[in-house]
Amino acid sequence: MSKQIAILATLDTKGQEAEFLSEQLALLGSDAVLVDIGVTGEAATTADVTREQVAVAAGTTLDAILRNPTREAAAPLMAKGAIAVLSSRLERGELDGVLGLGGLQGTALCTEVMRALPYGLPKVMVSTVASGNTAPYVDIKDITMMFSVGDILGLNPFSRMLLARAAGAVHGMAITDAGSFTRRSDKPLIGMTNLGVLTKGALEAIQAFDEAGYEVITFHAVGSGGRAMEQMMKEGLIGAVFDYALGEISDQYFEGLRAGGPERLTVAGKLGLPQVICPGGAEHLGVLVDPPHTVPDRYRGHRHVFHNPVVFVPRLLPEQMVELAEEIAARLQHTTGKAVFMMPLGGTGSYAKEGGPLRDPEGDRQFFQALRDKLPKSIEIVERDTHAEDPAFVREAVARLLAMIEN
Repeated sequence: MSKQIAILATLDTKGQEAEFLSEQLALLGSDAVLVDIGVTGEAATTADVTREQVAVAAGTTLDAILRNPTREAAAPLMAKGAIAVLSSRLERGELDGVLGLGGLQGTALCTEVMRALPYGLPKVMVSTVASGNTAPYVDIKDITMMFSVGDILGLNPFSRMLLARAAGAVHGMAITDAGSFTRRSDKPLIGMTNLGVLTKGALEAIQAFDEAGYEVITFHAVGSGGRAMEQMMKEGLIGAVFDYALGEISDQYFEGLRAGGPERLTVAGKLGLPQVICPGGAEHLGVLVDPPHTVPDRYRGHRHVFHNPVVFVPRLLPEQMVELAEEIAARLQHTTGKAVFMMPLGGTGSYAKEGGPLRDPEGDRQFFQALRDKLPKSIEIVERDTHAEDPAFVREAVARLLAMIEN
């Protein structure tokens, strides 16, 4: 059975290229669905989903949009409409992949649509801006960005080659057998956060879960990682959580590099998912510095280390650790059960354990006491006189999560 690939493009300016992509997909054995997300100008090829239909799906009309046809006003509506159109097709089993074409504005619009679609659905964006900072476009979704090199204005030998490769990429993703999300058993997928200061412990946890027959997806807790994990919880892909690294909370609260956003650490509790939490790596921040190996003035009174030449890592002061504990507790107020908070009293990571460059027993003492005082009573607290990477500590954390899942 042929795959159905939606092509998102403004067909007034990208019609020729979209038609070429459609032809290439047909040669490969896929069916193209041209979705016109343009507003002004005349479509240069025939759309399968017209701009008028996209506008109606957004709850308006193209005529209404054309009364104020600015990009700022039109783009959110056309994105909303395209999301509705593609989501409906997905529900009916009539969508196997999405391919977008765009410059600066088109890339923003197409990727807004792609970010609203579920993980696993192939998403390829051919863009003139893909060689720069793609984070605003990709965010936490599995979007593949492909740099167009030249502008997307007309066909030429180079653009035909590149667009044919893009068609091949999305077609290949769609037909790959391994592309479907399948578990090796009926056991829930475990989501786990990790940082470099916890990697030994994370590997121990993965081994322990594997021995019990569970699969784990690990997220680098640098902002995007934790948010992606929680989005996958919402989409039903992750069924239980070992939240081993909470540095994203520290950096959100104190404006560091790894900020995880205001929703971080709230989702598992709201969904009622089993979770074991450990404040791994929470005692320090990640701060970008330029020039390299520079200590910012505001952190001159802090213990510190350099994670690499441009990532400066200051230890939070004891009073800041108390503030952090209060923030963590506030985010966990939604958690009413199936939750254990593991406290490694001997250090929250390799930097903070005995002999580590950020060791601060007094700061740890105040932090853990504030957590005892502020965490919701519904969360079980487990204290151990060891550090977060101790294999025994990690194994106990895993065992407690498995007990919640299986009982």
